[in-house]
Amino acid sequence: MTFHLDIPESVASSLRLPVPEVEPRLRSELAIALYAQGILPFGKACELAGASRYAFADVIASRDIPRHYTEDDLNLDAAYARCQ
Repeated sequence: MTFHLDIPESVASSLRLPVPEVEPRLRSELAIALYAQGILPFGKACELAGASRYAFADVIASRDIPRHYTEDDLNLDAAYARCQ
């Protein structure tokens, strides 16, 4: 499923960003906000933002957003590591 978000022209024209930076910046900001609220998991937030896991981790750390890492996440990571 793919969603397309329409931004009103009055809002888009008020953004203080160069046109080529608008879409990636909005995607990144949306990913950060959804991750911070616990709506989107870390890996999917990275995907939405178009950033590596390391780059996204740096961004959320710079904004004092804590990593959401549960015991279930640890178990999944451990299981993945055992399969490698």
